[in-house]
Amino acid sequence: MKNAGTPQRSAHEAERADGRTRQAVAKQLLEQGPMTAMSIAEELGLSPAAVRRHLDALLADKEVSTREASRRQPRGRGRPAKLFLLTESGRAQFGHAYDDLAVAALRYLAEFGGEDAVRAFAQRRIATLVDRHREVVLSISDPVRRAEALAQALSSEGYAASTRRVGHGEQLCQHHCPVAHVAAEFPQLCEAETTAFAELLGSHVQRLATIARGDAVCTTHLPLIPVAVSQNDPVPPTAGTTTTRPEPAEKPVPGQTARIPDGGEPA
Repeated sequence: MKNAGTPQRSAHEAERADGRTRQAVAKQLLEQGPMTAMSIAEELGLSPAAVRRHLDALLADKEVSTREASRRQPRGRGRPAKLFLLTESGRAQFGHAYDDLAVAALRYLAEFGGEDAVRAFAQRRIATLVDRHREVVLSISDPVRRAEALAQALSSEGYAASTRRVGHGEQLCQHHCPVAHVAAEFPQLCEAETTAFAELLGSHVQRLATIARGDAVCTTHLPLIPVAVSQNDPVPPTAGTTTTRPEPAEKPVPGQTARIPDGGEPA
């Protein structure tokens, strides 16, 4: 009788192990963005076959979708590489900081306080978040390192952020947005965030994409060459700026361009 339940327990343990591995695969996509099965296997130390099995399960549950890899990315022999990325349903498995109650509260605020009240709330919210990291970020003068510090700060707040060099600028990528569901209805949250980033980075920035609008990643572009004041007064490139082949420009999100307001405080 002692061994009667052993096969059942073993099957249950195997199922739990499968669940943990599947969660690890999904977490890689959350933190790194679109990846190939081979890249995920290398990161997790698993076989490509095992990773594809879990990706197939995530695809069946509509938590993951696929797209063809860019031609600029290295490919092996055979068919074109396939990138896997989380869907909105897949991101939801990692939880959100706000729920339907937050949406209802903001609707009430908008109804009785108007757009200005919602905007003030959004500014207060992001100010509370960035103030916890302001001193560390502003202590760095190099714009690239400052962007990296901001990415680390955002990651500690649940945004799974990273940076990458694209052409003459640096891009801040947020692979997760804890408030995406709310921001989809109230874009003031994204607008306030963009303005706060401009203030922290000390530069004009442009929001290229947001998860709230259905994109895979929230992307904010930080130009490394100062914008000229006028055509008659050009500004030379920043010393030490390297030039790489730029990626195709993404369409900017309307209303998501931010500059440092006069006085250095968010607008």
